[in-house]
Amino acid sequence: MTSILERFKAPPSAPEIQDQEEVKERYKYWRWRVFFGMYIGYVFFYFTRKSFTFAMPVLMQDLGLQISDLGVLSSILSITYGMSKFLSGMLSDRSNPRYFMATGLILTGVFNICFGMTSSVVFFAIFWGLNGIFQGWGWPPCARLLTHWYSQKERGTWWGITSTSHSVGGALIPFVAAFCAQAWGWRFAMYVPGVICILAGLYIMNRLRDTPQSLGLPSIEKFKNDYPAVKLQEDKEISAKEMLFKHVLSNKFIWVLAISYFFVYIIRQAVNDFGALFLIQAKGYSMMAASGSVFWFEAGGIFGTLVAGWGSDKIFKGRRAPVNVLFALGVVFAIAGLYYSPAGSMLLDYSLMFAIGFLIFGPQMLIGMAAVELSHKKAAGTSNGFVGWIAYLGAATAGYPISKIAEVWGWYGFFSALVLCGITTVALLIPLWGIKSNPKFTAQEDTPPAPEPAVAAAAK
Repeated sequence: MTSILERFKAPPSAPEIQDQEEVKERYKYWRWRVFFGMYIGYVFFYFTRKSFTFAMPVLMQDLGLQISDLGVLSSILSITYGMSKFLSGMLSDRSNPRYFMATGLILTGVFNICFGMTSSVVFFAIFWGLNGIFQGWGWPPCARLLTHWYSQKERGTWWGITSTSHSVGGALIPFVAAFCAQAWGWRFAMYVPGVICILAGLYIMNRLRDTPQSLGLPSIEKFKNDYPAVKLQEDKEISAKEMLFKHVLSNKFIWVLAISYFFVYIIRQAVNDFGALFLIQAKGYSMMAASGSVFWFEAGGIFGTLVAGWGSDKIFKGRRAPVNVLFALGVVFAIAGLYYSPAGSMLLDYSLMFAIGFLIFGPQMLIGMAAVELSHKKAAGTSNGFVGWIAYLGAATAGYPISKIAEVWGWYGFFSALVLCGITTVALLIPLWGIKSNPKFTAQEDTPPAPEPAVAAAAK
């Protein structure tokens, strides 16, 4: 047992390699290997997170459940996932993502299989809650890896590319789960993703590694000659208490980002979970046609994430808030358009689902990234986990509360609530328009030392 727990500990720094050509070659190899490990791993986290969503119509038919019953399960997943994301964020800052992320993915597969083996709502809630706990082991390790392997001037682009993984997973799972549900019943819509994720977890356990320093490489700031405004002492460890209280809970920017994230996730989760059901009930779509709309929602998310990351790097020079504000404003109009589009206009509905995905996934990615950049590098997982926890309280609100609004006030009430969430997000984020880094830290720290010329040359 001790040896197993030892594997979860972050490995110590290895002696730094002095041959700069070797450093350059190893950095190139490991950056791509870590990237593909993260990307593929997070694609499959979405297989076990969204399997239930697309088994839902058949499950409702077989077991006689109501929308609000399924909304409860959606809320349970969001609450347990959000809490886990916060706690695992703190753990991941001190853990080896190679084993942390892989173990989480394997266990989500196990609990999806367990879900498919029962017909009791109580056991549904237990297994879906356990699934949520280990879903929280997915993104915080990615936030840690992205912060340590990619420098600030390029991080928006790489973070954006990596964030498309959940859209790829979200775009594929409707077809996998809907096909399994129609061909063999809803239970196989849980079994098949579960088995796939167990195998994927073993794969990423082989591919991932921790920080560059653990492999004998210099820090990314030294290698890329890309130091932040804040001088960070790389070798100084900070306590979990300091991470949480000094760099997260007392950080006003983190709180503004977290609250805006709450409303972003209401929109994202509500459209993802109930968009297909809206098209079936209100516009007469078949199950496969409605599931296809979710494909376009996720496809829009891929492009929106890439454009948001690139735009925040290249157009706004590392400022994330302007992109967040513009995208959140656009999503208000796209949501209203989906509700008012005439029945039978499949091309228009798919286009609007694409637009909503494009516009909501930009803030979904950049708010979490901004939280990391406005905190301490060694608290990357903690700050990302904290805002993620608040975000998934929003996702939980998109479960039972929003589904209840749909039951009582119909789809008009549902879409009105989402429009209000979009307007609130814009209002919260406008004051951060000009913020790039935390002025409090910048004022307190010295200018970082110039890197060695050989290292700067090797990074070119």
